[in-house]
Amino acid sequence: MCVTCGCSDGAQARVTRVEHTHSEHTHSHPHAEAVSTATHTHTLADGTVMTHTHVDSASHSHTTHSHSTHTDHKPHTHTHHHHHHNGEGQSSAHAHSQVHGTTVTLEQNILSKNDLIAAQNRGWFKGQQITALNLVSSPGAGKTTLLVKTIQDLQSEIPIAVIEGDQETAQDAERIAATGCPTIQVNTGTGCHLEASMVERGLEALNPPNHSLLLIENVGNLVCPALFDLGEKAKVAMLSVTEGEDKPIKYPHMFRASQVMVLTKIDLLPYVSFDVERCLAYARQVNPELKIFQVSAVSGEGLAKWYGWLRSVCDRPDTVSP
Repeated sequence: MCVTCGCSDGAQARVTRVEHTHSEHTHSHPHAEAVSTATHTHTLADGTVMTHTHVDSASHSHTTHSHSTHTDHKPHTHTHHHHHHNGEGQSSAHAHSQVHGTTVTLEQNILSKNDLIAAQNRGWFKGQQITALNLVSSPGAGKTTLLVKTIQDLQSEIPIAVIEGDQETAQDAERIAATGCPTIQVNTGTGCHLEASMVERGLEALNPPNHSLLLIENVGNLVCPALFDLGEKAKVAMLSVTEGEDKPIKYPHMFRASQVMVLTKIDLLPYVSFDVERCLAYARQVNPELKIFQVSAVSGEGLAKWYGWLRSVCDRPDTVSP
């Protein structure tokens, strides 16, 4: 599982506010050792790099600086070599037992820490009456395209903010920010998923208003994001008709962990070999309670039902008791 594969070992997540201006379009290309000249950076104790971008440099007197003296407290493993004189087989079995025990403890520690922060996020969302949705899918399923269309159609009636997760670049975040929607880019580096702590730090920079809809676009991956609670109200698994109808049974944990499935790109159905009914049957086989929408962000088909559900789950001011 992801917590033992080492994909996050040494990874440094970068959190950047992406701004859109009409007078000048700036495109940032994050690299491991490069930051925008309009930013200052803090390296936190767990290795996360916080990057703050300021549009009005006159109102801030900070200089670029970093804190690198903190001790890294991330869980880690040690390889213990035990030499026994009573047979190589017994020594090998003992070593395997030691490593297995350490691995299980590491998994528990990482997930427990994440769940604690996720619970804090969830409590904060509840207090601010913010509806947070965790959008998950494989790469290229159409998350960003549907996000942009949804924001364009709903932002006049629902305050919307976005946390965008990718390993590198801010390309998707720039597309979203171009709609005028407040957007935070989280680059996970070698990490293959967002974690609750990354969302927590993104929220500090984003500061979404009360009664808003927070859309969290996770890193494209149908495996690891299923394991990590971010504090969201619901996981929304997206699957495109270009991927194959058997995805729900090939990646059952993701669809089992989700409350909603959105089948995207249905405008392409006449041009691809995709059995919609079989796909839906597989999805319900894995998760009978799954709510399913079929949409096209290009033709607009199915969007009315998707938007209706979003309105129904939002904690709107007009539905809050005095």
